[in-house]
Amino acid sequence: MPAIDMTEIYKKYRGLWVAMTKDRQVVASGEDGKKVFEEARAKGVEVPLLYHVPKSQDFYIGGAYL
Repeated sequence: MPAIDMTEIYKKYRGLWVAMTKDRQVVASGEDGKKVFEEARAKGVEVPLLYHVPKSQDFYIGGAYL
């Protein structure tokens, strides 16, 4: 499976929940994951992909944050 470039989603939705379609189009976003999910369902997305976008891009390797 090829890597998924989430750069634009990270830039725009940092720290928020997003609901996406299967082809990774954002249909809802916000601070409350349940509300974001429900909004996506109300927009007709039967099974939205729910993802919490991290606030920062920290890396954890072998006991230390980089």
